Amino acid sequence: MGSRYKDEQDDWVTVCLKYLLFVFNFLFWMGGGVVMGVGIWTLIDKGDYLSLLASSTFAVSAYILILAGALVMVTGFLGCCAVIREQRNLLSTYFSCLLLIFLIELVAGILAYVYYQRLSDELKQHLSKTMTANYDQPGKEDITLAVDRLQQDFKCCGSNNSFDWQHSVYIRSSLAEERVVPDSCCKTRTPACGRRDHPSNIYKVEGGCITKLEHFLADHLLIIGAVGIGVACLQVSLS
Repeated sequence: MGSRYKDEQDDWVTVCLKYLLFVFNFLFWMGGGVVMGVGIWTLIDKGDYLSLLASSTFAVSAYILILAGALVMVTGFLGCCAVIREQRNLLSTYFSCLLLIFLIELVAGILAYVYYQRLSDELKQHLSKTMTANYDQPGKEDITLAVDRLQQDFKCCGSNNSFDWQHSVYIRSSLAEERVVPDSCCKTRTPACGRRDHPSNIYKVEGGCITKLEHFLADHLLIIGAVGIGVACLQVSLS
């Protein structure tokens, strides 16, 4: 009778561990969805602005999160299958994959925080040059669209102020048709509205588009870093 009671107790412990592992796997799967969602949201929400950045670190961080999130979701699903079918070999592979995914997410988080520290310097050094030298130039259509969206979305004009456009290749050319700023600087955008740079007509924002874009990207970098490192640490604690 004692042996029977012990066997029943062992079966009960096995069932509890099985369901506990299933819950952990489900949490991993949910965490993967969050990580992948943040990566996709980052690229969709700021995809147009990536052409204005000098380095690809920002985009790389987002792509790494998407990759890690997808791997977590696939691995979590396989882990659930392994627990249900009680396949120990598959479980060993599952935990090995979790270690790899943890490292990938950690790298994404660290990259985001490192890039956050030098974001301001990069924007100050490169954004003004990119806007004035490449706006409305042949083969630079992506930059032109990015600048137009930047100025309209953030209600700003020029990298530091509207006077930056006086040094623009576009404004100095005949293509400008006597404009002093691009039409995307206008509060109400109409054809050739950039010919008048009065504050009632165009955006006059202290700090220009650099300050606006810096705050915007910095907020998203903090989210990428927090999600990458946070979910990685959560996975380790649950493992």
